[in-house]
Amino acid sequence: MPDQNLSIIIAGPTASGKSLLAMAVAERIGGEIVNADSMQVYRELRVLTARPSPHDEARCPHHLFGVMSATEMGSVGDWLERAMAARAAIHKIGATPVFAGGTGLYLKALLEGLAPVPDVPDAVIAETRDLFERLGGKAFREQLLVLDPKAAGIPPGDRQRLLRAHQVVVATGHPLSYWRARKSTRQPLSGTVLKLLLLPPRKALYATIDKRFHAMVEAGGLIEAKSVAAMALEPSLPASRAVGLRQLAAYVAGQTSKADAVENGARATRNYAKRQFTWFRNQFAADHLWEDFANQRVIDEAVQLAMKARNNIT
Repeated sequence: MPDQNLSIIIAGPTASGKSLLAMAVAERIGGEIVNADSMQVYRELRVLTARPSPHDEARCPHHLFGVMSATEMGSVGDWLERAMAARAAIHKIGATPVFAGGTGLYLKALLEGLAPVPDVPDAVIAETRDLFERLGGKAFREQLLVLDPKAAGIPPGDRQRLLRAHQVVVATGHPLSYWRARKSTRQPLSGTVLKLLLLPPRKALYATIDKRFHAMVEAGGLIEAKSVAAMALEPSLPASRAVGLRQLAAYVAGQTSKADAVENGARATRNYAKRQFTWFRNQFAADHLWEDFANQRVIDEAVQLAMKARNNIT
């Protein structure tokens, strides 16, 4: 009898072939794809986030792709609630949810749930942002470490995480580490979970990233960057930090050459992939790992694993 509570996760760094693999698995086992990428939720960023094309989205049902505006403040908590609702709806019709993405925080929440961090009042959020603007990142971080020494792991250039850590400790009197150590209130996936991971050789992946970034630019990436830049997004909004957006926007604004913008965007993407590699190696316990791209051999093996899980075959 088919496992009616099976969920599949297909993960890996950017440009590793997750979307291709997820599509193949979903089509073969009667699945529906659920986005687990923090940037692919934004409708204005189809090209720069390598979202599935309209043609691919028509091949099988897709969920949580392009469901938010870049002007909205998306969060892992919001995504998790939507993802759990999508999962329930997919299971209700007897299909299998296939989560596809490379955002570590989203996958961690999916597998472990979320700690009950209280909401931060709007006044505290505004005061923290004002303080950051007045002090600058370095001085702001030094002040944060007085309140929350464990925030030392946050890089000086990570504005969003610095702001979040400061807001939480000021609003609640406890650092983020305190809240994250508490029991999760937003529950993770239940039932059977099959975790599949792609980790191609880094040198080959970086070459693929460079090639793909150039292709994205020619496929409308510059037009997309210009359109999003015209929205004048607040720096605190997640969409403003889409990989490659800032670099291409600099060219659109006449601040750099096209060649430099493309190279800088590709480099930023390679650096992002490097961070993803580290996270997946250390924090994602895959049931099956391929040190390769989603080629035909990998696709065939993944489909076989998914079908066995779906049919309760050990």
